[in-house]
Amino acid sequence: MIGRPKLVLASGSPRRLGLINQAGIEPDALRPADIDEVPKRGELPRALATRLARGKAEAALNQVRLDEEYRASYILAADTVVAVGRRILPKADLLDEAAQCLRLLSGRNHRVYSGICLVTPKETFRQRLVETRVRFKRLSSDDIEAYLASGEWRGKAGGYAVQGIAGSFVVKMVGSYTNVVGLPLYETISLLSGEGFPIRFGWLNTVTM
Repeated sequence: MIGRPKLVLASGSPRRLGLINQAGIEPDALRPADIDEVPKRGELPRALATRLARGKAEAALNQVRLDEEYRASYILAADTVVAVGRRILPKADLLDEAAQCLRLLSGRNHRVYSGICLVTPKETFRQRLVETRVRFKRLSSDDIEAYLASGEWRGKAGGYAVQGIAGSFVVKMVGSYTNVVGLPLYETISLLSGEGFPIRFGWLNTVTM
């Protein structure tokens, strides 16, 4: 897009892309970062989200440095962690993992943390951490079995997607809804704007249904 600096999204997540699009911004490139997301021994959820967002941003920056077209772009990276107390829940890829997550979340409060990391064209790093508290209803065995059968949980932190069926499990939420989906929009747009990215550039061409 001529007329504004380029933006690289360091993610292959359709949810994050959809959220940044919702804010009227179309990234110029996607550079998913392949990094080890296993928590370190004793690492707290907040620290993990912050570290992984930074790691993804650094990995994307290393890619962009080799690409003349996207050199000196803004780079946006994020990571979302779901936790019950100090216990970090996995991004569920297996049925058993998702089932364990849902049983643990049933009838309880949990927290969702998103680390955001923005790299400016001058390669300055800016970070934010956003926390949302969520309470699930008590899930019956039928709820859990049917949700597992839906497949919606696959690859999701904590084994659920709040923007889908699991939204009906939420009794209470304190904080950012978009954070739970995967990218806290208010904080992300504030970060971009504060570093000089023209966030309203594409708004005139945005059509809502």
